[in-house]
Amino acid sequence: MRRPRVLLTNPIDRAGAEILAPHADIALAAATDPDTLRREVRDADALVVRALLPTDLFEHAPRLRAVVRHGAGVDLIAVGAATALGIPVANVPAVNAPTVAEYVVGQFLMHAHRLASIDRTMRTAGWSAARGLADGAVELAGKTVGVVGVGAIGTEIARICAAGLRMKVLGHRRRLDALPAFVAPAALDDLFGAADFITLACPLTEATRGLASAPLIARMKPTAFLVNVSRGAVVDQAALTRALAERRIGGAALDVFAVQPLAPDDPLMRLDNVALSPHLAGISRESMARLSRIAAEETLRILAGERPLNFVNPECWPASLRRRAELGY
Repeated sequence: MRRPRVLLTNPIDRAGAEILAPHADIALAAATDPDTLRREVRDADALVVRALLPTDLFEHAPRLRAVVRHGAGVDLIAVGAATALGIPVANVPAVNAPTVAEYVVGQFLMHAHRLASIDRTMRTAGWSAARGLADGAVELAGKTVGVVGVGAIGTEIARICAAGLRMKVLGHRRRLDALPAFVAPAALDDLFGAADFITLACPLTEATRGLASAPLIARMKPTAFLVNVSRGAVVDQAALTRALAERRIGGAALDVFAVQPLAPDDPLMRLDNVALSPHLAGISRESMARLSRIAAEETLRILAGERPLNFVNPECWPASLRRRAELGY
């Protein structure tokens, strides 16, 4: 029997590749556009996902037996389509939570202490002008942070803010009775109105799409600062852009956008009160090694006919066993 072929949409860390290599042939997709992925998935037995998949991809994958998300969010994958065909989907939740949390808190600190502005001013206008900007800096201690989505990432953010920075933490999630003891439950309206700093760390679902709406943004304090590390569609980007352009809020840091990559002529690019990054909040040497290792282990587990530890669509398991049998495994 031939060795299984594992297709990677994007490169993975060496830690994962070294786990896969003794058991499978590894192929890196030539590109991540829909046509290329449809073509290259045809002879793949497993797929490791770091890019958006076309919704009809699985119709072009007659041998596919495993799909593993190199990360937590599965909005890149048409999970329903995979389930209908008996293809197990697994993900790697919580592994990059420390990295994302540090990104968020780093953005809070950069904004509160005006570090980016001070750096730019010192290079262009000199020592005295830059030093004068410090008069407008604020301490995080004693401020209120609102965390929307208190899962693995949100809990890590809340823990750092509460224990490390002595901030008051408000949290919102589907079950407000399931929050950690150091997070005070809050309705969205109250959270957006009371918080000095807000971070969005919730998954993208139909319930969270457009969650940070124009009315909620309008409730923010004129000094409030928002950080989005969830998905771009969680925010009404046009409403947020208007609020920033009109200086109705203190600022924002955005790692994700409604359309990615962010267009060079997008209005956000011209604003000086928003920090932009290209969907990298969860990336660090450590998180990539952990993600790749666990994704590789899950891939081999499914290929061996075992249930994955982080099973996204467990209802498909009986159909997946039939699919394996039909493919001769």
